[in-house]
Amino acid sequence: MFVEVSQLRVQYAGRPQPAVADVSFGLTAGDIGVLIGPSGCGKTTLLRAVAGLERASAGEIRMSGQLVASASVHVPAEDRRIGMVFQDYALFPHLDVGRNVAFGLHQLPKAQRAGRVAEVLDLVGLPGTERRFPHELSGGQQQRVALARALAPRPQLLLLDEPFSNLDVDLRERLAHEIRGILKAAHATALFVTHDQLEAFAIGDAIGVMHEGRLHQWDDAYTLYHRPATRFVADFIGHGVFTRATLRQVDDQVVVQTPLGDLTDIAECPLPSAFVAGECEVLLRADDIVHDDDAPVKAQIVRKAFRGSEFLYTLRLKTGETVLAHVPSHHDHKIGEWIGIRAEVDHVVTFDRSGPLAASRLRETPSELAAERPAPKLLQA
Repeated sequence: MFVEVSQLRVQYAGRPQPAVADVSFGLTAGDIGVLIGPSGCGKTTLLRAVAGLERASAGEIRMSGQLVASASVHVPAEDRRIGMVFQDYALFPHLDVGRNVAFGLHQLPKAQRAGRVAEVLDLVGLPGTERRFPHELSGGQQQRVALARALAPRPQLLLLDEPFSNLDVDLRERLAHEIRGILKAAHATALFVTHDQLEAFAIGDAIGVMHEGRLHQWDDAYTLYHRPATRFVADFIGHGVFTRATLRQVDDQVVVQTPLGDLTDIAECPLPSAFVAGECEVLLRADDIVHDDDAPVKAQIVRKAFRGSEFLYTLRLKTGETVLAHVPSHHDHKIGEWIGIRAEVDHVVTFDRSGPLAASRLRETPSELAAERPAPKLLQA
């Protein structure tokens, strides 16, 4: 691993709870890691600790095998060969693009400095802009200049702290894809902080979900979505709800009994003995629910959100449970209308029953209730 964080703790004086609590993860050279989580979860503090801007209270941080942080060791930020990109770009308005990018290259001869500036500006898609000033550029172009400046000294690690938060939503996702391409072309190792899931999915090789200072899971986007390690991750990533279910052993297979009917032929499912009387809660994603007019289960549309190619329907079953469904936008049903639905699930994510049932409550986003629930252990076969 190029970056190794082991049981890292950052504790601020006068605060009872650590800002970062026993966090461990690794980042391979050339990969892009992303830290995501709600505001105040500790992701920026963790990034600052890796940068050398915060001291470790316990645990270790190693870069290329070298210990750079522990309770007794603190290598200063300037000695870690780290580049940083911030959300406010931090460009010098009185300097042109060329001099902004060359700011960290004073040690190079003039000709080499100019060559490196031209090289990184070409890399970020802004060739020939050396004589333009920041105010003459769009927000996306300014962020590319900030990235070029960070890459110019050839840092061993690049840190990006919510770099797109000042940009509009459409530009943010597009720029995230472009920045990923730039970082890969530069063979850069990077750690990126965001609160936006689309950005995280677009740019990250590995994504870490944080909550209350703890890292709940460090995985690729597909695994976070389909195999969340904790209930918090399941609730925070994507759209979904939890519904009551009962596991039953029928002959040689496990049947998952849900308000939408029995789920069978499940490739990944725990045994009924994993829960008391087989009773659990099952995570149902919006893409697990299919609109089918011929289905025997009917649900009432209580909310709809237009997403262009599809609607996100919030649906209430006759039994009172709520589920979410992605439905093609040409199926434009009215709020209050009843439609047929069925579950199409090839694996289930199950949790112990605990606290208020999320499926019986409506919400705008999948993370609004996250802070209210504990994070039980994921039980799977």
